[in-house]
Amino acid sequence: MTDTEKFLATARQVITDEARALDAMSEQLDDRFAQAVQLILEASGRVIVSGIGKSGHIGHKIAATLASTGTPAYFVHPAEASHGDLGMLSKGDVVLAISNSGEAPELANLLAFTRRFGIPLIGLSSKMDSTLMKQADVHLQIPAMGEACGFGMVPSISTTLTLAMGDALAIALMKHRDFRPENFRDFHPGGKLGAQLSKVRDLMHTGDALPLVSTETAMADALIEVSQKGFGVVGVTDADDNLAGIITDGDLRRHMDGLLTKSAADVMTADPTTIDPEALAEEAVALMNQRKITCLFVGSSVAGSRPEGLLHIHDCLRVGLG
Repeated sequence: MTDTEKFLATARQVITDEARALDAMSEQLDDRFAQAVQLILEASGRVIVSGIGKSGHIGHKIAATLASTGTPAYFVHPAEASHGDLGMLSKGDVVLAISNSGEAPELANLLAFTRRFGIPLIGLSSKMDSTLMKQADVHLQIPAMGEACGFGMVPSISTTLTLAMGDALAIALMKHRDFRPENFRDFHPGGKLGAQLSKVRDLMHTGDALPLVSTETAMADALIEVSQKGFGVVGVTDADDNLAGIITDGDLRRHMDGLLTKSAADVMTADPTTIDPEALAEEAVALMNQRKITCLFVGSSVAGSRPEGLLHIHDCLRVGLG
């Protein structure tokens, strides 16, 4: 067997072992998981996640996932907790303590603190007879299925199971709270994810930046508005300031003969495509691609409504969409 074949065989075995363990954990989930969710839902404070070593690394991720999906949470290092950080815990909090063996000595002071001050404790471990699980109010047990290394020393299967349990907890809480994409964006304003969750309202141009003329406006003046605003289009409004049409470069080419003798109403395309300000910017990009246009006036979906803004494809490209 070549080195490449050995590497691939090992990788496949690790993934297979971890997948088998995940299936086993899914099958053994019971009312204790629901009790953990309910305990967190009833808490008036935050979820304090703690663990040492690899469990601590996983704990950091679980705390971050909880916090970003509507469940206030933060990570407290158990060693730092023994040197003053226990002061971060208060009545109303819930502690999620993680230890595969359930015997991490660094957790001792944290566990004692929760018992002393009546702070609910959720234990996450593979050993039900461990110190952690004996002290815990609610038990989240992961299967004891060894580690993928074959000699039980390299945290792999256990950390995968712990991570999956944390994800399950966070998403169960998120769904119960009806946490929506717009809520998610509040905690993820940056990067690609923030761009994907941006609303049209967040990116559109408003006020004096809007290129608008009335139906009676002479095309000479309409062309000046197009040039000054720089979007390559101008919206045409009726006597009630509702959007009646739009003039694009295509309209200008079609009416080139005697263009300057015409009014905006003579040249415009009536009932232009618009988009709601609360729509996701990704929807606007899809609509522009579908219609082969570069901008959209923003307003109510009702035809002829008053324009609230203008969204150009460049605004979407600037934040990473498109």
